Amino acid sequence: MRLFECQHCRQPLFFENDKCDSCGRHLGYIPELGTMSAVEPDGDRWKALADTTNLYRFCANTVFDACNWLVLADSPETFCAACRHNRMIPDLSVPQNVARWRKIETAKHRLFYTLVRLYLPRPTRTEEPESGLAFDFLQAAAPSKPVMTGHASGLITLSLSEADDSERERQRNAMEEPYRTLLGHFRHEIGHYYWDLLVRDASGLDEFRRVFGDEREDYGAALKSHYEKGAPLNWPQSFVSSYASAHPWEDFAETWAHYFHMIDTLETAGAFGIHLRPKVAKSSDLTTTIDFDPHQASLERIIDAWLPLTFAMNSINRSMGQADLYPFTLGPGVIVKLAYVHERIRACVGDKPARDSAMRAVIAGLKRGAAQPVLEQ
Repeated sequence: MRLFECQHCRQPLFFENDKCDSCGRHLGYIPELGTMSAVEPDGDRWKALADTTNLYRFCANTVFDACNWLVLADSPETFCAACRHNRMIPDLSVPQNVARWRKIETAKHRLFYTLVRLYLPRPTRTEEPESGLAFDFLQAAAPSKPVMTGHASGLITLSLSEADDSERERQRNAMEEPYRTLLGHFRHEIGHYYWDLLVRDASGLDEFRRVFGDEREDYGAALKSHYEKGAPLNWPQSFVSSYASAHPWEDFAETWAHYFHMIDTLETAGAFGIHLRPKVAKSSDLTTTIDFDPHQASLERIIDAWLPLTFAMNSINRSMGQADLYPFTLGPGVIVKLAYVHERIRACVGDKPARDSAMRAVIAGLKRGAAQPVLEQ
């Protein structure tokens, strides 16, 4: 993720900040411009220091401290570009639910940051009632009836219990997973959604089956076998996680999530100007300068920077007595699959000039005071 700063006092900001710790000004994120902006009140609207042409409103979920995104003041939308995809949220009369929902929204907004940066289509249920992207955040009615996190025809369901750190850690240990986070869940489940759009509906099945295997394999039987027998012993050579070996659909979703992990982390590292040059004899493979935009870079450049960065991150974590921050290995088969995901995204959004042209059109629309620019292509 990019670094942000207050336009008034130049204080560095986190993506989740809603007020500048230095000057006290309110903050809002403008997804169309990809920037956090200090804002000043103008009646019942807000002036953004990052865009002095237009006036804005805060997303309706701001009243719950669950969102800090802005909406153009003249837009008919009540919710921001991320929150308008919510179909069901928890009962907010329960204080514990509010706290957990805020954690979920924090992760979901980070997901949408990347979706916007990659120019990926995000139709709502209003635009596409049968298959538009939507979210249900549900609480189990009883311990004997847990909510199953998953995806079906554009609807992503997430159990509210995943926002309970202790419960999520319990499940991580029970499932023998090296990594389990809210953001990871979102990136995985959105992978299933984009499989429908970019593979199944884009005549990409032949190549998909060559790389990932035949998705027509019985899904229920495959998962049952995975949980009973576990992953094959040599799974790290071809799969990014043991769960990815369960079925081609899960392999794609795990690989998709991993791709998102990589580009978001590399963008953050680049924003901090990270340059790695280890002081060891054989350091050539661990030397890199992260000075590029991973959303537009070749996969080769992404991989070349990723391996040294994760070695350094794991080394720092071990110095603090923590487990590896990045508990994965990119085997040769995994890199082939990452290349497939990389190509599918590029094929969907077009080349860099087209993406830049689309963003210029969005910004021009903002300056004209358009009701609500659309990033989808």
